[in-house]
Amino acid sequence: MKIQLNTDSHVQSDPSVVRHVEQTLETTLLRFAGQITSIQVHLSDLNAGKTGGNDKRCLMEARLEGRPPVTASDDADTVASSITAAARKLQRVLDSSLGKLG
Repeated sequence: MKIQLNTDSHVQSDPSVVRHVEQTLETTLLRFAGQITSIQVHLSDLNAGKTGGNDKRCLMEARLEGRPPVTASDDADTVASSITAAARKLQRVLDSSLGKLG
């Protein structure tokens, strides 16, 4: 499962953010690892550096073998919170989408 992280100019991508994304996705989506070819993670600051709540967005797109991609997103006060919540939402989307195949 390849993970690609993209950020806008208002979100700093340091090693701790990369590590959090990788660890969160690996633990949350472990059971889908064989079906996911790649995940694109997009982090952005909706208020462009201004203060405000729920202004950090994480959008995740999982590409699956032989199936259309699925997405999930979350807006939160911090980048870490938005990553964690978006990963949980993506897990539920995959449960729903891939569960219908069984």
